[in-house]
Amino acid sequence: MDWDKLRIFHAVADAGSLTHAGDILHLSQSAVSRQVRALEDSLSTTLFHRHARGLILTEQGELLFDATVAMNKRLDAAAARIRDSEEEVFGELRVTTTIGFGSLWLAPRLSKLYDLYPDLTIDLMLEEKVLDLPMREADVAIRMKEPSQADLVRKRLMNIRMRLYASPDYIAKNGTPERIEDISDHRLICQNPRSAQVASGLALVQRLMTYNVSSMLTVNNYFGVLQSVIHGLGIGMLPDYSTQELDSVVRVLPDVESVEVPVYLAYPEELRQSKRIAAFRDFVEAEILATRRRQRDQDA
Repeated sequence: MDWDKLRIFHAVADAGSLTHAGDILHLSQSAVSRQVRALEDSLSTTLFHRHARGLILTEQGELLFDATVAMNKRLDAAAARIRDSEEEVFGELRVTTTIGFGSLWLAPRLSKLYDLYPDLTIDLMLEEKVLDLPMREADVAIRMKEPSQADLVRKRLMNIRMRLYASPDYIAKNGTPERIEDISDHRLICQNPRSAQVASGLALVQRLMTYNVSSMLTVNNYFGVLQSVIHGLGIGMLPDYSTQELDSVVRVLPDVESVEVPVYLAYPEELRQSKRIAAFRDFVEAEILATRRRQRDQDA
């Protein structure tokens, strides 16, 4: 197949319009239309249903579009590897992680990474959905579970636990729970049990709910849970990384916590030599070590 025709087909399918695709490609609508028709003729099939509101892919068109999407991602990966053959760290790095870890631990530290590498551009994608790294939906991921996808380099960064916290003002007003049974006298703030979360966190929520919790506030991410705890709405279940170096919350019921949750960093095997990936990995590991040292100094 003609690569140029495939490129034009992909632009049309993505834009849903010959005119919009022409604008993107800097070609006339008629030129785009001729190339699409020539591709259809070469394949002896119809790729688009044409109607007044635009173009819709046929079943055959969907199959070809899936292939061109995969091709583009592979080309992007090749371009990234070529760029990363340089000694300098620069360009875009797409990082995916959970909303809680990204907003509460990673984002506040990124200024230090930019100080080290001012030509680096971070695209931080915070969502609970696990993106497909081999298909280049992201360059590197930090996840609370070992990735199951093949062809990934993975490294265990640390372990975390889910624990219970409250604000000093809340404790002053409502008292400190002494036993886990006392949770029934307080409002519990946690992630919604139906939302995506690590199994150990869900297990702790379910355990706490067996103690006849009379009032609950559920949020779909830990950033919202932390803000609710800081503002004195109740006792919140949070990952321990979210409260490090915070004076606005204190731990309660120190004997109550989840089992350990592993935190992994992962990236595609094809980016093993990437300077950007190496810079990001080394930065995250250095920040974890620095946090551990500060905690040891505080405990000493």
